[in-house]
Amino acid sequence: MKRSGSADLPLHNGFVPMWLAERMAKLGLAVAEIMVMDFGSDEFIRRLSDPFWFQSLGAVMGMDWHSSGITTSVMGALKRALNPHAKELGIYIAGGKGKYSRQTPDELLIIGDRTGLNGNELAHCSKLAAKVDNTAIQDGYQLYLHNFVVSKTGQWTVIQQGMNDANSTARRYHWHSEGLKSFVNDPHTFIYGKNSGYILNMAAGEAESSRHAVMQMSAEHPNDMLAEAHKLVMPRHHDVRAEDVDLKRLGAVLWLAHEKQPKDFEDLLMLEGVGPRTLQSLALVSEVIYGAPSRFKDPARYSFAHGGKDGHPFPVPTKTYDETIGVLNTAIYKAKIGQSEKKEAIKRLTDIAQRAEQDFTPNANFDQVIQQERDNSWRYGGRTVFGKAKPPQNLQLRLF
Repeated sequence: MKRSGSADLPLHNGFVPMWLAERMAKLGLAVAEIMVMDFGSDEFIRRLSDPFWFQSLGAVMGMDWHSSGITTSVMGALKRALNPHAKELGIYIAGGKGKYSRQTPDELLIIGDRTGLNGNELAHCSKLAAKVDNTAIQDGYQLYLHNFVVSKTGQWTVIQQGMNDANSTARRYHWHSEGLKSFVNDPHTFIYGKNSGYILNMAAGEAESSRHAVMQMSAEHPNDMLAEAHKLVMPRHHDVRAEDVDLKRLGAVLWLAHEKQPKDFEDLLMLEGVGPRTLQSLALVSEVIYGAPSRFKDPARYSFAHGGKDGHPFPVPTKTYDETIGVLNTAIYKAKIGQSEKKEAIKRLTDIAQRAEQDFTPNANFDQVIQQERDNSWRYGGRTVFGKAKPPQNLQLRLF
């Protein structure tokens, strides 16, 4: 068993409006379909276990780039969108928030009956992962969300989140089944976070004698364990700042989308007709699908695809969002009937942007870039939870 990482996130109140939730589900399904088509269901499972990739996926879907709500909204969207296509994709999602988290074992038993997987074993793994992070590690975070995602081959990942009312943060834990050995003997290479005094850690090596006593009472028999952990700590500020983003990587994407046109690149002829703003979004979505793990260390960068529901870094451009989904769905459909040129063009967006980075020197003012997106947001159907974006006041005077 490998506990693949965790993330600390500021607690945010709020909700996901229906206009965004529907788009998140459609984009999540499109991303999953392309990844399964190119890499298989197990790779999608593995990616979900990476807290940095997960955060980047949430940002590209238009959620607040660093808040606790990204976990519930992304997993809710993926469960709604992927489960109706579970047999085709080979991906099954169980669990959820609150009472739905407690239904996970029953859902896994049903999945086992449908697929031939060992549902009892999956349910057992689900319960143990929750026990380790909620009970064996008493770090002040009480779990309130638990999702178990399993592939048709039996590979799985657990994504669960706990809340700490005292410091107003949430902590998300990621688990991956690869290399399963044990759940309880030093599962973490390290745990990050503010030192809040002594904690009870029954998963530590020093607690072996205590574990043996507990195991005798509970009749549990854990094996030895090898694990790795890495952690993503998000800042408390809500706005996206220059220090949150790799400016060279972001600048190369903006240059590709707005300074160069698709017709200038022979590799992108299949995307001709896509406007610069949609090309910007597609380039970032392409990287989420095809990028190497090292590309996801600055999840805030992916919010420049479709903004955020609270307006940070700018309102969600719904027209661009819909066009991005349309391009991806067309590429998926054509690939299924043997015409993969458009899908390959989307894949090459990542390569082209990365080649552009090699000699790229950022010279634009970061705040001006964001302001330009906000000023133009109304043109792209910009929306937030507070309403629709409006033209800048000086522009309104010229229009009327």
